[in-house]
Amino acid sequence: MNGDRVRREREFHEQRSAGRSGGLSEEELRFEDAVYLDHETWVRDTFALLGDLRGKRVLDYGAGEGLSSVVLARRGARVVSFDIASGNVRLTARRARANGVPLHLAQMAGEALALRDGAFDAVYGNAVLHHVDLDRAGAELRRVLRPGGVAVFSEPWGENPVLEFVRRRVPYRGKDRTPDERPLRLADVARLKARMPLAEVRGYQLLSMVRRQVGWRPLVAFLEGVDAVLLRLFPGLWRWCRYAVIILRKEGA
Repeated sequence: MNGDRVRREREFHEQRSAGRSGGLSEEELRFEDAVYLDHETWVRDTFALLGDLRGKRVLDYGAGEGLSSVVLARRGARVVSFDIASGNVRLTARRARANGVPLHLAQMAGEALALRDGAFDAVYGNAVLHHVDLDRAGAELRRVLRPGGVAVFSEPWGENPVLEFVRRRVPYRGKDRTPDERPLRLADVARLKARMPLAEVRGYQLLSMVRRQVGWRPLVAFLEGVDAVLLRLFPGLWRWCRYAVIILRKEGA
């Protein structure tokens, strides 16, 4: 594993999470599922791709502040939740208690999962693969998934040259990032497919990517409708989207 990369990622996310774990009241930590499921256009679809979670073992891969872990548990999954930052793990523990759901929690890196082989029916991750070494992470995902298991990730996508220019050159709010992260591209998906050939990618937010900076809901809703039509008529346009949902299935029963 690239120890320097992991160290930089941990330091960045420890700094971001510092103070969050104790800075919210129990009331503030409680939330309805829709708060998480509707915060971006792809989230409900990613949960639907996981299927019926009742009684299944699910790994929340890089859980961040823990909202996804709570929603997974509410859907009946037996959830193992991990993050690279101890502050996020503490916050997730508090959020689980506030919402009355059980979670198994751990602090670790996505490239080195201290978990047994074939332990999980499904893996969920949101904006995390672009932080890790994909070759090592892909091997670990394959190892911990049972045969026939599925991993679903939503990730920033990097095949739109205009969007990439903006990401690199134009200042905007929420732009802070780690030194090593970058949006995924087709070559990165190929690296994952080398480990799990049964892979699929779907694009989200073509024109409606402006919602990141534009708060006028009527315009955003109109552009989301246009996106739905364009992506249905011209499926290849998914490569120009802001985000991609990556579905990885492990061969077997």
